[in-house]
This record gives sequence, structure tokens and C-alpha cells, in this order.
Amino acid sequence: MDRIDCHQHLLYPEHFSYDWTAAFPVLGGKSFRVNDYRAATVTSQVRESIFMEVDVPFAQAVGEAAFFCELADDPANGISGVIAACRPEENDISAWLQATAHPRLVGYRRVLHTQPDELSTAPVFRENVARIGTKGLTFDLCILPRQHAIAAELIDACPGTRFVLDHCGVPDIAAGDLNFWKAGLKELSRRPNLACKISGIIAYASPERIEADTLRPVVEHVIDCFGWDRLVWGSDWPLCNLTRDMTTWITLLDEILAGCSQDELDRLYQRNVRRIYQLKPFAP
Repeated sequence: MDRIDCHQHLLYPEHFSYDWTAAFPVLGGKSFRVNDYRAATVTSQVRESIFMEVDVPFAQAVGEAAFFCELADDPANGISGVIAACRPEENDISAWLQATAHPRLVGYRRVLHTQPDELSTAPVFRENVARIGTKGLTFDLCILPRQHAIAAELIDACPGTRFVLDHCGVPDIAAGDLNFWKAGLKELSRRPNLACKISGIIAYASPERIEADTLRPVVEHVIDCFGWDRLVWGSDWPLCNLTRDMTTWITLLDEILAGCSQDELDRLYQRNVRRIYQLKPFAP
């Protein structure tokens, strides 16, 4: 099964600062380059990927977008698209959209799960996210379950923007009580311009309980909420290494999805991501 990974991170500490990684010994101070990613995916049939911004200091964000768009220009790297950082809370995002524009730039993200809940409720924030939609670009949401209702308001305010919910909406799998997350996700999924990314969830499980049966309730609920036409897949590499690794994550998901049809898997791993992120083919 060929896969397009729509959520991988690359870390080049000689170019950019990643202060947040200091809390994670697996990541802190280490490089995770495109060749490392290719090596990690060589046995997993990952043919293409989308680079996701890595929350560098915002003064470095234009440089981050340009650097990885340049990597994406080389088909040998297999990077079909780049999702850049943005700050919709700023008064005018037009200059930012122009500064980061590139044929391989497919969307933007503002990390929200580490920010005050009210950030996305400001009119300027919503106006700027709507402006991203007018450019035909996506907006990825990285939010906690307590923020699901606020995210729903943002999506409703920007009906012309395609949203993608990262990491299944961040269920607290380790705590074992998924009811609050389930209710919030079900309500979020009623918005037709929102897709959901099956990614990152092995990082939310207790390390000693990372197995298919632990993750299955999350994956099955996501499928039930969004159906097969609004689902995409991401590795969240190298953050998946916080508890296991890329191969383990793919193997567990394959086990969970073992009864699915080839058509359903094709939509999850290839067709949906090409459509939602409007990926351009590599030149022959």
C-alpha cells in the first residue's frame, strides 16, 4: 500500500531554533533531515510527504518555509507540499501570504493547543483564516479537546477555508476516558469543510500500552465521524519516536484497518490528501 504522509517534521538545528524540543531527550539538539526521514520510511511504502512547520521562533518562520519549499523543489526528496507557520492574530496577513508563497506551499498552521483559548475568537484571526481560504490554501488545526467548541466557531466563521484537524483532535488515550473527546469530535465533524488527520496518537498513549486495541477506539470513532472521504494519514515523525517509532505506528494502524477495502485505504492514504491539499504532481 503506497502512502502519502501528510504530517512529517524535519529538524535542521544548524538553520533554525527548536527550543521546545529541550523537554524531549529523543528530540532535543538532534537533527532529523530529509535523508533520515527517507531512511525511516524505506520499508513502509511512503512515497511522498508533506512537511509540517515545527513551531520555530516566528522571526525564523519565513526562512523555514523557504528552506523546505526549496527541498520540495527536488523530486528526489519526495516532499509534495509544505505547510508553513502563520500568525492570523496579526492585523494584516496579506504580506505574510506573499512572503511565503511558493508552488509547493499548500497550507498554513497556527499551533493553538499551547495558546490561550480565546486567541482564535478574535475577529482579525477569523478574517485572516478566511483570507487563507480565498487563496485556495488549507489551515491545519492543532487543538485540545477542551478547544473543540471554539474550533467549531472558527470553522463556521470561515466556510470557504479547508480545515484539517491534526492528530484526531488530541484524545487523552493514556487517561482512558475518551467520552469528552468523542462528543467534541462528533460535533466538529458536522462541518463539511473539515477533514481529520489520523496522526500522532501513539504519543498520547501510555508507553506500556501502545497496541492496536488501545488505539482502535480512537481510529474507529474518527472513521465513524468523518467517513472515508475526509480522512488523511500522517506519521508525525519524529514525534512518533517519543513512545515508539514510524514502523510501529504503521504496523498498528495496518492491524486496525485490516478489514477495510482497498478503495477505503486508497482514499485514506492517497486520494484524499491529493484533493484536500491540492498536491501538484512531480514533473516527469
